Amino acid sequence: MMRISFTRVIGAATLLILPLPILIVVIVSFTSAGYLSFPIKGISLRWYVEFLGSVDWLAYLGTSAALAIIAAAVSTGATFAAAWAIVRMGMRHGAAYETALLTPLIFPHAAVGVIMIVILAGVGGLGTFAGLALVHCILTVPYAYRPIASALKKSDPALEEAAMSLGARPWRTFWQVTLPAVRPGLVTSLLFSFIISFDEVTVTMFLVGPFVMTLPVQVFSEVLESASPIIAAVSAFLVLFTTLMVFVLDKFVGLEFFVERD
Repeated sequence: MMRISFTRVIGAATLLILPLPILIVVIVSFTSAGYLSFPIKGISLRWYVEFLGSVDWLAYLGTSAALAIIAAAVSTGATFAAAWAIVRMGMRHGAAYETALLTPLIFPHAAVGVIMIVILAGVGGLGTFAGLALVHCILTVPYAYRPIASALKKSDPALEEAAMSLGARPWRTFWQVTLPAVRPGLVTSLLFSFIISFDEVTVTMFLVGPFVMTLPVQVFSEVLESASPIIAAVSAFLVLFTTLMVFVLDKFVGLEFFVERD
């Protein structure tokens, strides 16, 4: 009984401590002072108004959103084709290809950033939106693949065979049988890829240029250069946006498609 109680205490303490830094950032974002401090000196929406009224900050937000949309769409489409070949068609050496798709999770992001500097510099893509989009597509591939592969493994191929045996053409079978069966995996793939790309900092900070900057990287730069509370306001916005995305995903699809189960 004492062991169980101690475990519960540790678990409860962990659940309280983990969100504490986020809570502090959110509180600091409402300060009326001109510098970061906790406890705050007064309550104000000044920094949210400055953030939402700044052309530069909104441009960074737009760049991050555009990159996330492209990365989510491209990585989901590409990994659906790969998952179909590996899972449904039983591609030879499928396990090796699957491991290759998951390699962005294995290598340190700092190393990936250095490698991509060399590659993009060689093709003239360093510091460009196209170069960042390519890298974000690569980084989101593992997050896009696993939900789709899991959904394909859970879907029953017999339903597709039954549809075709009843005279349905392959394209109609795909749209009316296959796609509805794997739709939760596709939605999970799109949303998770979007979140990963939108919040990505480590690799992106190696590749941004004077004309292309993302919101998370700009926040990181501001932390190094100043102590303006606008950093807290932007960070709170990012936390809220990501939390809402995960909530929507869990509410309408569920998070189980992100965890592959045999």
